[in-house]
Amino acid sequence: MKTLQPATDPRAWDAATAGPPAAWYFPLSDACLAALEPALRELRDPGRAVTDLAVTDEQRAACHDCLEPVRAALETGRGFAILDRIPLERYPPREATALYWLIGQLLGQPFEQNVQGTLLYDVRDTGQDVRYGARFSVTNAESTFHTDNSFGDTVLDYVGLLVLRTAKSGGLSQLVSGHAVCRELEERRPDVLEVLSRPFHVERRGGVKDGQAPTARFPVVARHRGDVRFRYLRYWIETGHERAGEPLTAEQVEALDVLDGVLSERRLRVEFALRPGEALFVNNRWLLHNRTGFEDHTEPELRRHLVRLWLQAPAD
Repeated sequence: MKTLQPATDPRAWDAATAGPPAAWYFPLSDACLAALEPALRELRDPGRAVTDLAVTDEQRAACHDCLEPVRAALETGRGFAILDRIPLERYPPREATALYWLIGQLLGQPFEQNVQGTLLYDVRDTGQDVRYGARFSVTNAESTFHTDNSFGDTVLDYVGLLVLRTAKSGGLSQLVSGHAVCRELEERRPDVLEVLSRPFHVERRGGVKDGQAPTARFPVVARHRGDVRFRYLRYWIETGHERAGEPLTAEQVEALDVLDGVLSERRLRVEFALRPGEALFVNNRWLLHNRTGFEDHTEPELRRHLVRLWLQAPAD
């Protein structure tokens, strides 16, 4: 499985070549905000849901200049961009979420995040435990490096995270380029890359639809039209093989161990703390992300709260 990328590929970055942190941030222009604001009037109707709002051609035109660099960063650059920012001092949480929802539509098509059809997903600690069926997004546990929707039939293009409130401590965002990871494995352990290109059972933590098996079978790493695609969250693989009654082989365990070892190398990753009002967007096809564990506030009104979007990229 040949995956090695040219040394000049900006997608195959590491901590030393990802550029200065200031380059990761993209300003949300006043013109874009002003164009999106009229849609907020629709929220005065108590029966109107945020997800009922749809962008207009005029809004697309007004936001094009500030969002086009974000699209370029997601597809041909580092694979991530931090939109700076939706001013929470001006917009209450529901309005800020609505603006984020509209911005998401300008970057891609919103995608259902579970079998209930949720399009805007609240990411906050609910006291649940992944050992008893919960997803990491509703706990305060470290998520480990992964891609979202690794169990889904459709490869998810982008993940968005809007920060409404931060934790008392912890909860740092960490990102690793899958292109850089493949380069490392190609050079050091091509046999591991070969094992990772074969299907694994992945538990469907987004819910099981009627007629579906409780697991899906996908490779961790695949090639598609000259690009690298990752589907990975190790815990879902381990529980998936348990549910399928097919224990992981020694070869598979070693391959996952080697992959996790590469993902844990500090020289490959960037790390940062998102601030209220900022929105992180990542290319979920080849960028792996992690959120460190966190300690939350005891006061309910202060507790960590992010809102997640799943997006499919516009068709070429």
